[in-house]
Amino acid sequence: MRGPRRSIEIRIGLRTLLLITTVAILAVALVSIREALLLAFTGIFLGLVFEIPVRYCARWLHVRRNIAAAIVVLGSVVIVTLLALVLLVPLVDSLVDFLKGLPQTVEELRKSNELSWLGDSGGAKNVQQGSQHLADTIPTAVDAFLGVAGTAFSVGLSLFTIIFIALFLLMDLPRLEAALDSVLASGTAERTASLWERITVTISRWALGAAFIAVIAGTVQGGAAWLLGASPALALGLIAGFLDLIPTIGATIAGFILVPTVLAQEGLTAALIMLAVILVYQQVENNVLTPTVQGKAVNISGFFVMLGVTIFGALLGVIGALVSVPVTASIQIILGEVTAERRARVAAAKAGVEDEVDPVPDGPVAQPTAHGTA
Repeated sequence: MRGPRRSIEIRIGLRTLLLITTVAILAVALVSIREALLLAFTGIFLGLVFEIPVRYCARWLHVRRNIAAAIVVLGSVVIVTLLALVLLVPLVDSLVDFLKGLPQTVEELRKSNELSWLGDSGGAKNVQQGSQHLADTIPTAVDAFLGVAGTAFSVGLSLFTIIFIALFLLMDLPRLEAALDSVLASGTAERTASLWERITVTISRWALGAAFIAVIAGTVQGGAAWLLGASPALALGLIAGFLDLIPTIGATIAGFILVPTVLAQEGLTAALIMLAVILVYQQVENNVLTPTVQGKAVNISGFFVMLGVTIFGALLGVIGALVSVPVTASIQIILGEVTAERRARVAAAKAGVEDEVDPVPDGPVAQPTAHGTA
């Protein structure tokens, strides 16, 4: 026979209910203002990138920090604008021509002697259909990128917001640091200042170094494609430079784009030369350029790099993938600082245990005899 049924009563306290409600409201609010948060994040990140150049500018020109910040930020905007006026149209035209000709490139690859074994396989058809779909959507994508069809004001306002968030952060940074220092104890304030300095140097040095190396990557690989006779050499250089900003996998993705394109247009010999150029350049970048330009500013393992790219790319899109390395490195610095004392205590405890288990004798060990110790 079955026993009497037991009723289970779950009680939720008022404080717990208020906490759950508050968390839910905050989550909804964050989702609703995610675009504004993305602008703020980008502006703050850009401000940290410019921190080191602002210090150098103030030191070299012997001007106040506010003036140095204005010179660096607004000067960078002027330079980028001039470069865009000169290079944007040919770059976009070359990229559009490359993407619009992508279906023809894929078709030529399928018909080439080297890849004739693909035939009409399902994978080849999918690539063909995907390239055709991409080519058909290019005019809309380019119009959106350039701010045509009513979005120019929105794009301009976003850029204006990002620039001035970065500028005002750089101007107010000493006051913000002083305000934080005023509410912290002396030891904590010194540790916080040291931690902030390390994070700032990491982000600034990584970003400037990554941009410099990306320009070199685009120039080298785009120049090689031009020398080999590939018509969309400018677009290929732009693609290689942009993808080089994505850590670990960016250069490999660029290789999968450049080599097949050269193969379709110039044949197997040119494609092999392009492949050799990419492989040699990657070795030079990994072993010479990156250690020289960035040093140990970002010293994290490949696993955490890929983890950061995946997580921040999912959260923030392309921007998240681009900034994943310095953000992950900053988190590593913070965790290292927070756990420094504990790691020191654990290391000291382990050293003490090892000394007790395996003490080092000062002299020869006495041998026991039948009557005791000699």
